[in-house]
Amino acid sequence: MKFSTISSHFWGRGALLLLPFLLLYNVSCSEEMDSGTRVIAHRGAWKTQNLPENSIAALNHAIELGCYGAEFDVHMTLDSVPVVNHDADFMGMDIEHTNYADLLSVSLSNGEKIPTLEAYLKEGLQQDKTRLILEIKKAPSGKEHTLLLTEKAVDMVKQLGGEDQVEYITFDFDAGVLVSQLTPGSEVAYLNGDMAPSEAKKSGYTSIDYNIKVYRNHPEWIEEAHQENMTVNVWTVNTKEDMMDMIQKKVDFITTNEPERLFELLSAQK
Repeated sequence: MKFSTISSHFWGRGALLLLPFLLLYNVSCSEEMDSGTRVIAHRGAWKTQNLPENSIAALNHAIELGCYGAEFDVHMTLDSVPVVNHDADFMGMDIEHTNYADLLSVSLSNGEKIPTLEAYLKEGLQQDKTRLILEIKKAPSGKEHTLLLTEKAVDMVKQLGGEDQVEYITFDFDAGVLVSQLTPGSEVAYLNGDMAPSEAKKSGYTSIDYNIKVYRNHPEWIEEAHQENMTVNVWTVNTKEDMMDMIQKKVDFITTNEPERLFELLSAQK
């Protein structure tokens, strides 16, 4: 056998043997922590860069950081356009009673207009590393409006082919149940903190996503959720002390306004 053939044979086999190690090495920050706590940027990664919360720019920064997920909030306008904003009002305009075109009369601090859900999803779905954590907000006018928003949000995700990359969270129990019915197999987390994991699972939820105070009052719910094959998220955790506490309690995800701080802390634990 000629040297070139031997060399080719050796490196071919060597590459195959090394491939698993190379793949493990060449991963994003979020993938490195598949066996531990992962990072979700609350309303995108906005704080250190002084970006508007829930903006496209904050989404992209969360992606750049390698966050497991970028959380964002969705309301619906008077003319039934789902938009991304945390509060029920946008710069003094009540979203539910304002047409989308009128919301465009003002801009976010970086010049962006209020994102539609469609625009936000299209931006986020250009990559496949960071999950899009879609919070369905309770409508001030009541359940009917909330459930209509739920239907529209799920339909939009399906239209854009984002079922595998979008996860849902909500304080409205019925909205989460509806999500699980409309898109079986999707990750759906309950936010309200008033229900044991086993009870939430019976209604179709795959995860609990509770405030840190809830887990301090009910630490047993973390283990119960894991026994039910549910994931555990905690919000909104910003101090090193609270982050460390939740890491030690083995939550799956931490939602934070300080993703850079959490990444630094997780790296130090390796």
